Amino acid sequence: MAHPFDVLVAGEINPDLILSGDVEPAFGQVEKLVENTALTIGSSSVIFACGAARLGLKVAFIGKCGDDIFGRFMLEQMQAHQVDIGNVIVAKGGSTGLSVILNRGTDRAILTHPGLIADLQASDIADSLLRQASHLHVASYFLQTNLQPDLPALFRRARSFGLTTSLDTNYDPSEQWRGFDELLAVTNVFLPNETEAKSLTGAENVEVAADRLKVKTETVAIKLGAEGALGASQSQRVRVTSIPVNVVDTVGAGDSFDAGFIYGYLNQWSMEKSLQLACVCGALSTQKAGGTEGQPTLANAMQNFPPR
Repeated sequence: MAHPFDVLVAGEINPDLILSGDVEPAFGQVEKLVENTALTIGSSSVIFACGAARLGLKVAFIGKCGDDIFGRFMLEQMQAHQVDIGNVIVAKGGSTGLSVILNRGTDRAILTHPGLIADLQASDIADSLLRQASHLHVASYFLQTNLQPDLPALFRRARSFGLTTSLDTNYDPSEQWRGFDELLAVTNVFLPNETEAKSLTGAENVEVAADRLKVKTETVAIKLGAEGALGASQSQRVRVTSIPVNVVDTVGAGDSFDAGFIYGYLNQWSMEKSLQLACVCGALSTQKAGGTEGQPTLANAMQNFPPR
């Protein structure tokens, strides 16, 4: 039986305020002028959801935000990007999180006010909602501290209803990387970047990291930035290159990569083709400011596949 949604995203909700140019602050009450500013869709989870919807997947979102200007902005933008927000929990009197991004070319610094980012719990996600989706995606693991303890159980619950699962942890600020064996065992697709993969496994190079991760989870797709991506499973290891682009900023590129890979995974594409789509989606997203403005449609992404 067909599900109403291809993907359910359980995640954080916060906009990004992006300042670009000479953004290094000078204290002592010094005022500096920056080149550009933009209030855009933020949060890894929402950027992923928008990218997946842009590719043509039916996406639902559950998370928490406040009934404030930033929360309303995010909900309006998610709807405009065809993400279903019917299950978002709006906390009266709560404060929506906000990230201020100081963007300097391909590098950036991020200042985040957590607000309600950490408040979503596994108990907020009803069985009836899980049964409406084919796949469950979670990102920003280390920011979603209330979701962390019960995430393995949530993934097991989802899989018992026939959903597949995917996880993008983002970086562990404590650099401890503890307790992942149980979670990865119930994760179908793990989506780290190179630094995260090597940190989690203690490997000195990404190939060894991939080999160590593929025995813990079904499929791993490791983001290598401009160098492309490396995918691995029990039966194969595949490396693909990215495409050249003129980078405006890299905000959300990894989340757009994730959306591309999950599109391929859900449509039973080969690992190589899924990685190629992921790399193209990530690369194209960097050509415009913010995490979502440069996200491609499937047709646009396919036009930018590297020649064979």
